[in-house]
Amino acid sequence: MEFTAEQLSHYNGSDASKPIYVAIKGRVFDVSTGKNFYGPGGSYSMFSGKDASRALAKMSKNEEDVCPSLDGLSDKEIDVLTDWEKKFEAKYPVVGRVVS
Repeated sequence: MEFTAEQLSHYNGSDASKPIYVAIKGRVFDVSTGKNFYGPGGSYSMFSGKDASRALAKMSKNEEDVCPSLDGLSDKEIDVLTDWEKKFEAKYPVVGRVVS
């Protein structure tokens, strides 16, 4: 499936009838099995329904970092993001891509 950022935002856990999605580097993962973390009130809920690439790379929960931009990230931050991506690949199914 292909999602615009607007469409992806509807999968943020606020509607219990929909799955919870988080994107990394444009790939959308179904993180519904981790709803305690990604659902409303969860410690990573700010990532739900969004591409959280920059925030994951920077290990940040700041709202301004929850975006797909990789501009200006250090090599170390890119490595951190790659590690997160591998963790997600091992744990959650990929359900689509974010398109502009």
